[in-house]
Amino acid sequence: MSQLPVIVGFGGISPAGRSSFHHGYRRLILDQLDSQSRIETLTALATLMQRARFTDGQYTTRDGRVMDSTSLAQALDAELRADTLIRRIHPDWFDVSAVMLNKPATLQAEQGPVTFRLRNRHLPQNPPANWQITPLTGGESEIQVLGGCDVILPDYREAAVQSAGMLPTGFDPGSLYQSRNHPRGLQMSVYAASDAIRSVGIDFKQLAAQLSPDQIAVFASNSIGQLDDNGFGGLTKFPALGKRTTSKQMPLGYAQMPADFINAYLLGNVGLTGGALGACATFLYNLRSGVEEIRSGRRKLVMVGGSDAPVTPEIIEGFRAMGALAEDKYLMALDNLSSLQDDDYRRACRPFGNNCGFTIGESSQYLVLMSDDLAIETGAQILGAVGDVFVHADGHKKSISAPGIGNYMTLGKAASLVRSLLGETALRQRSYVQAHGTSTPQNRVTESHVINETAKAFGIDRWTVSAVKAYIGHSQGCAGGDQIMSSLGAWQYGVIPGLITTPEIADDVHQSHLNLPLEHLVGAAEQMDSVLINAKGFGGNNASAVLLSPKATEALLSKRYGQSGMQQWRQRNEQVQTTARDYDQEATRGLSRPDYLYDHQVLTGEDLRIDDKAIHLPGYANPVSIDVSNPYQDFNE
Repeated sequence: MSQLPVIVGFGGISPAGRSSFHHGYRRLILDQLDSQSRIETLTALATLMQRARFTDGQYTTRDGRVMDSTSLAQALDAELRADTLIRRIHPDWFDVSAVMLNKPATLQAEQGPVTFRLRNRHLPQNPPANWQITPLTGGESEIQVLGGCDVILPDYREAAVQSAGMLPTGFDPGSLYQSRNHPRGLQMSVYAASDAIRSVGIDFKQLAAQLSPDQIAVFASNSIGQLDDNGFGGLTKFPALGKRTTSKQMPLGYAQMPADFINAYLLGNVGLTGGALGACATFLYNLRSGVEEIRSGRRKLVMVGGSDAPVTPEIIEGFRAMGALAEDKYLMALDNLSSLQDDDYRRACRPFGNNCGFTIGESSQYLVLMSDDLAIETGAQILGAVGDVFVHADGHKKSISAPGIGNYMTLGKAASLVRSLLGETALRQRSYVQAHGTSTPQNRVTESHVINETAKAFGIDRWTVSAVKAYIGHSQGCAGGDQIMSSLGAWQYGVIPGLITTPEIADDVHQSHLNLPLEHLVGAAEQMDSVLINAKGFGGNNASAVLLSPKATEALLSKRYGQSGMQQWRQRNEQVQTTARDYDQEATRGLSRPDYLYDHQVLTGEDLRIDDKAIHLPGYANPVSIDVSNPYQDFNE
């Protein structure tokens, strides 16, 4: 009997704010919220962004004003909106008016040699052959260069791309725990994974005590590694800048580090671990691993996620050189502008409209999945379920970056699963697509064709399509997590976020069977049983996931466990929801800190008790069985 992978918790951090309890989603549809929900989300942003702190039942702003949450939300509304989602790159990230671009040059003297002085500690270990070095007093030397002297001159330029989806300005994940010069992506991962774990409403130690350690798994990674100065970025550029390579840049730069950090510093996981990489489909690749492990019965509890922090000058320049990003000059040309204002940067990403490239973003998102029997037994929240994730490559290609045919197969299989699992009517009338929607001219044509042709094949007249990148940009490997975050929120609040940054659908977009809404669809999500999460990744990495609504998930579980079983689950769920809400309130007030267990209960081989059937670990309630049966028994027959 296959187990259904149930979503029992989720968390993260994106340009929209904290993901758990739908705060990030609520920022997308802020003006559609009821008053209380809007106040809660603005309050959560205010504390997250260090604009206010909670003490003695009230909030104090940075300028010393004391107020309640309602007054706080009203007072800070404009600045909180301005410093979230896609916007002009803030100096906290880097100065877009002075991006380093050093230039090589050769110095030549008009007469005689080039002569200059250097401190001895600045002399190269291997001076050029045409240098004559004369020691001087005071720790200096005089250098005479016979002929040309090659130098690198410091220079700066204005960034061609000045928009990005950045985490809320003022939020510093590294300040919330002992980050010890961790790369930004790993700092975000510690915060996001902790947020997801706490959102479950059941203490992880309590869950782990019910399971064997090898019934737990973690699948997490990012698509391009840690490329800021504390990771691979510093490793590759520091020698050229005359800076010292550190002992942490190499190991912490690896793309599987998000999973490694969760295992080592949050969960103490000794079960299955892994980190799949697949460009923009990376999150869904990891989700596929988690789904397969739960469905097979091998794992009961799985954490899936990722973290990407690509808002750096070097990464932006790399994508710009490919012609992939929305450069300022092209944005101005789209709207016939002579300069860009704040509102123009906000509209940089325009899925399925007249556009000129994607907008880079940063994000970290995590899901906590349980097998359906464990979810029912523990009274866990049922926030939805993952039906399956389908992956296909593109086959033969001319250009490795060009789109291909793989996405037709992944989306077609996803649609077929919805039909076979929930029925023809559910697919045609109660499903929609959360598109990859990158905002490139090529994507708007190719992805719209994929979705439109799939709709035709399955008899869907107006398949609704949403694209969360319009709000928060493209976070690379974590993009699928962003799409899932938006979809889970839509079921809670009933609003499918529209393509509000797109003025009009482009003429070359295929839409005969699609509904591409330019405004929010209020009340539409309440009718949806499923959403198809789509990813078209660089290099031919295509993935499509089927996400089931909480209502559809409970209906399926009712068939398996009956009304009596579901009633018992609801009774157990009451306390779980209370605990989860307590965490939400604590986080909203800015009082919570990420779980980070450094040098905690570290075990060595000498600590273990081993026999030929099991390994017993101190601090773990149950042993790990090593009594493995022969899976190839038929060879012996």
